[in-house]
Amino acid sequence: MSGFDDEEEYRGTVTVLLSEDATEGVEVGAHLAGHFSPLTGDYRWTGRLSAHPEVTRAYEDGTREVVLRTPDGYAGAGTLDGPNLWGGHPVNGAGTPPFAVPRIILEDD
Repeated sequence: MSGFDDEEEYRGTVTVLLSEDATEGVEVGAHLAGHFSPLTGDYRWTGRLSAHPEVTRAYEDGTREVVLRTPDGYAGAGTLDGPNLWGGHPVNGAGTPPFAVPRIILEDD
């Protein structure tokens, strides 16, 4: 998605929780990708959400921090950006992504 060779990707439906205490969210299509950043030492992810009037309304009302959940049970907190030309919203985060990533187990020598 951003041109990095070692990115993990997710395409599918996500539930967008539009507030910290939300128990229900808005289901939208999403394309997300991420990678480990050796410069910051954390996992960075970014993507775009499909157009949805409730997400746009929340953004216009000042919502910036959201939580995305995938049907597989993964969740990640991110920042919602303004709508793009197609009415969808870019979203990005650092830390645990809302999709599965490979686990690496380091063995002691």
